[in-house]
Amino acid sequence: MTDYNVSFSGWGILSLAGFFIGISKTGIPGIGMLAVAMAALVIPARASTGVILPMLILGDFFAVAYYRRHACWRHLVKLIPWAASGIIAGYFALGRMDDQQLRPIIGFIVLLMLGLNEADVLNQWDIPGRWWFAAVVGLCAGFTTMIANAAGSIMMIYLLAMRLPKKEFIGTGAWYFFLLNWFKVPFSTNLGLINSNSLLLNLKVAPAIVIGAIAGIYLIRIIPQRVFETIIKFLTMLASIKLVIG
Repeated sequence: MTDYNVSFSGWGILSLAGFFIGISKTGIPGIGMLAVAMAALVIPARASTGVILPMLILGDFFAVAYYRRHACWRHLVKLIPWAASGIIAGYFALGRMDDQQLRPIIGFIVLLMLGLNEADVLNQWDIPGRWWFAAVVGLCAGFTTMIANAAGSIMMIYLLAMRLPKKEFIGTGAWYFFLLNWFKVPFSTNLGLINSNSLLLNLKVAPAIVIGAIAGIYLIRIIPQRVFETIIKFLTMLASIKLVIG
């Protein structure tokens, strides 16, 4: 069992990461990728996946509670079975595959899809409406979220391609991550990534997540739809570049 010796500055970084997770769940999806990177600065990369997961789930509770009526289930039904399959594949690959090998590949794929979406190629070719688009996105998102908690960028591309209003965008993403993050818990526990020490650390960071979630709810009210989409695209691009360069 990992013993987390976190310095004073480390607690500050983890608290800020928790705040970003809260905001990402209820206000600005995509900023949560910063939290994943910040946690990895304080805790070893593999162990940080088990620390981050309960933090994400706490943020999911707030997002689902507030946006529960705004989810577009027709999009979720297409994704979830594939994403669950991707998580199972990621579980068996974890320990056999270095996440540093996977991250650049994810980054390049997301940047390509972001470029195609921005050029409106995806919609011109009716790609978002095809069954295999949800299958590919679901498998990739499930696999990468299990290996490296890096599915956020992939999901952002999918939701952008669906051209959802901001509340439906957040509500659909909220339910997706709520269901899939809970699905990951037994696998992460079995691998020893979630344990009593990691949960104690989560408890100490929880107030920052709550504050961030409340801030996100108020923030989204004042952000226009076009600005919202621009922010999401920008954050997705930054997250993808970070995955590529390491």
